[in-house]
Amino acid sequence: MRLKSSNIPRRSLTFGIERLGLLSLSLPRLLLVGIVVLITIGAFFGMQRLRVDDSLSELFRTDSPEFTTYESLSERFPSSEYDVLIVVTGQELLSRDSIIALRNLAVDLHFVDGMAGQVSLFSAREAPEPGKVPGPVFPDDLPDGEEYDLLIQQVRDNEIIKGKLLSDDGTLALILLALDRDIVAEKGLESVIKQIKDTAKQDLDGSGLNVKMSGAPVMQLEIRNAVKRDRNLYNALGFLFGAVIAFAFFRRFSLMAVAALPPVIAIVWSLGMFGWLGFKLNLFLNVMIPLIMVLGFSDSMQLTVAARDRMLRGRSPIDASRYALLVVGPACVLSSTTAAVSFLALFFSDSALIRTFGIAGALSTLLAFVVCITIVPLLVRLLIREHHHLGISEDRDNPFMEALKNGCAWLADFVVKRPLAILSLGVIAVLALGIIYSTLPPRYRLADQVPDKEQAVEASAQLDAKLTGANPLHVMIDWPDGKSLYDPDVLQLIGEVHDAVQAEPDVGNVWSIATLQRWLARTDEDTPEKLQEYVSILPAYLTNRFINEQEHAAVVTGRVPDIDVSNLLPVVEKLETRLNQLREDNPKFEIKVTGLSAIAARNSASMIENLNMGLTVEIAVIALFLGLIFRSWLVVVVSVVPILFPVFSAGALLALSGEGLQFASIVALIVAFGLSLNATVHYLNRLRLEDREDQDPAIAVRRAAVLIGPALVLTSTILAFGLGITVLSSLPSLRLFGKLAALTLIAALIGDLVLLPAFVLVIRRMMSRFRGEPPAAPEKASAT
Repeated sequence: MRLKSSNIPRRSLTFGIERLGLLSLSLPRLLLVGIVVLITIGAFFGMQRLRVDDSLSELFRTDSPEFTTYESLSERFPSSEYDVLIVVTGQELLSRDSIIALRNLAVDLHFVDGMAGQVSLFSAREAPEPGKVPGPVFPDDLPDGEEYDLLIQQVRDNEIIKGKLLSDDGTLALILLALDRDIVAEKGLESVIKQIKDTAKQDLDGSGLNVKMSGAPVMQLEIRNAVKRDRNLYNALGFLFGAVIAFAFFRRFSLMAVAALPPVIAIVWSLGMFGWLGFKLNLFLNVMIPLIMVLGFSDSMQLTVAARDRMLRGRSPIDASRYALLVVGPACVLSSTTAAVSFLALFFSDSALIRTFGIAGALSTLLAFVVCITIVPLLVRLLIREHHHLGISEDRDNPFMEALKNGCAWLADFVVKRPLAILSLGVIAVLALGIIYSTLPPRYRLADQVPDKEQAVEASAQLDAKLTGANPLHVMIDWPDGKSLYDPDVLQLIGEVHDAVQAEPDVGNVWSIATLQRWLARTDEDTPEKLQEYVSILPAYLTNRFINEQEHAAVVTGRVPDIDVSNLLPVVEKLETRLNQLREDNPKFEIKVTGLSAIAARNSASMIENLNMGLTVEIAVIALFLGLIFRSWLVVVVSVVPILFPVFSAGALLALSGEGLQFASIVALIVAFGLSLNATVHYLNRLRLEDREDQDPAIAVRRAAVLIGPALVLTSTILAFGLGITVLSSLPSLRLFGKLAALTLIAALIGDLVLLPAFVLVIRRMMSRFRGEPPAAPEKASAT
């Protein structure tokens, strides 16, 4: 197990998988280039098949009864969660000129493509009178003066309008637009939303009124645009940063290309694979672009650094590549394997979206490894011709390289002098940070999935403040066969459910067929026959929002604010408690609380806890895996604290910032943990090669730090920046992902260069004393 650093290991840790790269050294270059070009062309065609998944519900898609009920709601009541919410605000909203402008907007919106109908101030009706069809609240000709003031007072007192379509202070009006999903699919969501936006701008220009839009269609479009924009940004900045780091390190364009081109090819091949497999880019899968970039850079940098060092000693490019493959290749295999295994932890999630991300991550990790292990040697053959021009003195002439080596040597000396103190502080830090991590509560808000610098989140916040909320919460009622909507017991139950929803203080803007029935009750015309007559008169788009007679179903809809699920869950639970009595009294009816808000409130905490459990299992499995691969229980012991340190450090940051454990944060920890093992594996591999029985282990620690430390610093920096670049996203969850991933990777580097060698030194020396062995002979450390 302990070999001199000048020797190539005779026994591979990874069953010779790294020898796959030797094909690039033995096969004809023209053949290899042709294969790479053909695969790349096929990948480009696959990329054209990529689509963006902008669904808000995909995160919660599971096999659970709750999601089945939600899908049933969407099928029976297509408009239930597909409204465009137009929020119009202004201090003079109820002035005559503003009402005229607002009415013009309501009229013109009927001509927008995909419009199925709308609910607004102008669709409300006067209180019914016996024998008369109620007229609109706003007459065709608006009065002036005191008559207009009286009209506005009637509007503000109207039960259909008050607190539902108009805020109590009269400064906010809501227009609900029901869209036809089939027409939207034909015309394109972007085209429909643009028409609505242009219509509002044209009609309200100069009126002093402000307009913003929210609702699921608007949010979906904003997510789609953000995903596309982020993809281009990640590609450009990630490659630029990696190329700059590579050039600063190697100081030669050819070596920079050797390190930088494989990650680009890996991205193209992976995106092509996603396209051919039918994967859709979404909130999480979009992270795969910088993820593949950093995975590729990590392996290509390690291989290129090793090959460069051999060429500096006068070896040919082919010999240098062979050395890099056989010495560094096994660590690349291990680091890619541990990264792929980390994605398998995502299978602990019930979410189809997160499981898909796990599959995509595992596949792309393995593909990035294959690309780097085969294309780096090929590029060395193609681009490095006169390797003697590298010069044996280039190490001394490269101040960047010298600074990194000197820094790593100083850090190694610091650790060697005080390993016990570092070990003690490390254990205390991990225990303290672990306690903080264990207190993290699960958190989720719908707004975390949506760009927070666009109009949808701001419009929703306005509705939360003045109309109780923008997010729908539904109670679906199914009555048995043989009964009709207009049977007294059916109507009575719908009314009781309506009362139960309305009784909850945090639920407002409640609508159902009972709203119409109670409106008719003002003139004692709330009989089933009269109700049926009015339902036949009202437009279908309006009645279909609340009743589906063919399916024997009705729905009561309220709206809740976009608050954290820890605050929303009690609201849902109290509502369920109120409904339990109705369920007992009406055993033949089904009464189910549903909607995206309800699903999130019920399931997000358990889904996040399952992922957290997956991370725990992943840490244990990988620690044992490393011990098995390196065939040493010592590896298991010394690696536990260094691999826990970055995870618990990120958890402490979440606790200090009050952000809790969100989907993005736990996924970031799982992914970043897998990537952080890259440095751990490469350090252990180099330490294995430098260690000898007849010398002080401090010698191996110093040599490993000098030989592998600079590459670890560079790759960890590239990894941290590559994933940290997501802090530039307009999606809050991705910004959190980037922040945590970068912190985890930097903390992991500290663990590998400080905590890991300290643990190795202390435990090795304790073992030597226990066996009664004399101290090993000191030996001067060398970086050669």
